[in-house]
Amino acid sequence: MLISPAYAQAAGGTAADSGIASIVSIAPLILIFVVFYFLMIRPQQRRMKALQASVAAVKKGDQVITAGGLVGKVTRVDDAFVEVEIAANVRVKVVKATIAEVTPPGGAKPAND
Repeated sequence: MLISPAYAQAAGGTAADSGIASIVSIAPLILIFVVFYFLMIRPQQRRMKALQASVAAVKKGDQVITAGGLVGKVTRVDDAFVEVEIAANVRVKVVKATIAEVTPPGGAKPAND
């Protein structure tokens, strides 16, 4: 045998060294989670709160865009449904939860006009 038993036993570390090493190995994962939270999760939660507030405050005359891509003007508002006019005398009933964006009346100026 080329390796003596005393030399092989000396390679092990103390319990304090292994505790510090485990904390150091977990620290990057914790740092990544914290950065991910502040850069991705928190802004998304703020956007969702703002969207929910605007959907709850939708009123007659607002322009809305649904998740399906319909764009129209609100003509009637119920508790769970909104009636949207998508063309002259063409009205559809839309579930409030499917509204993706609410624009107040006259909120945007026409492009290239």
